[in-house]
Amino acid sequence: MALLPAPLRIADFRYYWIARFAAVLATMGMVVIIGYQVYDLARADVSAGGYGMSIRQASFQLGLLGLSQFVPLALLTPVAGWVADRFERRTVARLANGIDMTIALALGWLTANDALTLPILFSFAALHGVARVFVGPAMSAIAPNIVPPKMLPEAIAMSSIAWQVASVGGPALGGFLYAADPALPYWVAAALMLVAIIALTPIRRITPPPIAGHAHPFRQMIDGLTYVRHHRFLFGAITLDLFAVLVGGATAMLPVYARDILKVGTEGLGLLRAAPAVGAAILALYYAWVPLKRNVGVKMLLAVAGFGAMTIIFGLSTNMTLSLAALALLGMFDMLSVYVRSSLVQLHTPDAMRGRVSAVSGFAISASNELGEMQSGLAAGLLGPVLAVAGGGAAAIVIAAGWAIFFPELRNARTFDPPTPVPPDRLQGETA
Repeated sequence: MALLPAPLRIADFRYYWIARFAAVLATMGMVVIIGYQVYDLARADVSAGGYGMSIRQASFQLGLLGLSQFVPLALLTPVAGWVADRFERRTVARLANGIDMTIALALGWLTANDALTLPILFSFAALHGVARVFVGPAMSAIAPNIVPPKMLPEAIAMSSIAWQVASVGGPALGGFLYAADPALPYWVAAALMLVAIIALTPIRRITPPPIAGHAHPFRQMIDGLTYVRHHRFLFGAITLDLFAVLVGGATAMLPVYARDILKVGTEGLGLLRAAPAVGAAILALYYAWVPLKRNVGVKMLLAVAGFGAMTIIFGLSTNMTLSLAALALLGMFDMLSVYVRSSLVQLHTPDAMRGRVSAVSGFAISASNELGEMQSGLAAGLLGPVLAVAGGGAAAIVIAAGWAIFFPELRNARTFDPPTPVPPDRLQGETA
């Protein structure tokens, strides 16, 4: 036990870490398989039950898939943050994971019985978006309440590591399972969701502090957005991730590369998705024992630029070995960026606002992913997948440089030391 990082020596945090890792592993695996099924079904001949679309038309369907997940996110983010700040957070997380488990079981049955259509896949993707928008703020707000304050930076970092490694490892696992049996990724995802629900149960009850003031619930919902908008550091950190991944994400195009550019099939798709996981896992394990301590803001900005550079290399590559290397380094840079940003956002947020600010941060992450998929699909439909991916990587580098200039608070962040607490009367004024 002494060999474990300090937060994992606390029983509640170990349960939380397992739940977070299992849930993200399951959902990210589901997302990549839904994407592959949409693309494969769109490309398949009509005689084989498909839609007979061209590469560009099928790529556009991936963009629509991202949009179908983004719409519930955009509509429900303020509600989800308010729920996380008003109700017992374990219960909210378990209910949301239960909905996702039901979705996985339904998709597994439909896949096993060859009953999938594009409308069905889009509908379940939207339902999945509803579940994820509620589980994110609740889970993010639990961690700071189950460890001592002095251990909070390490706990946030470990939570970020669980999310990041699972977010890239889940799709890799899904790809390998899909190659063995198309329904298997969904059965495994349902089992992982059950593990997450069970792991959350023994954690002590997490009741959020009362929201100050007597504002209408709708006003309380939008207070998270207001707080972030007027806190330049939070606003810069969250929007950096939003726009960099929005334009630089290559993951939506991986089915295209696996099937039609690198021509490596579903097994190759599993390797492509595993490559960022390997890179992220190596860096995550390093930071678990040797935490980052100095010049964290500059390193976050450089990581975003590195993410963009590796995206360009992957987009232009037609060699599987080079593509895997670029994706592994991309995973490392993404891990570093998420590790720093997630830690700083939590440390700059008071507990009474943590659910709502976590909802805004989660919205930025999910919006960058879902809208990034839509943007990639639209760009690929107009320019082709290669130019869409490479151009997005170049745009991510430009964004990193721009944020370094316009948000000096980011590059001036030296350590993870918590800032001066926000006075209670200020919080009350924002929610009254």
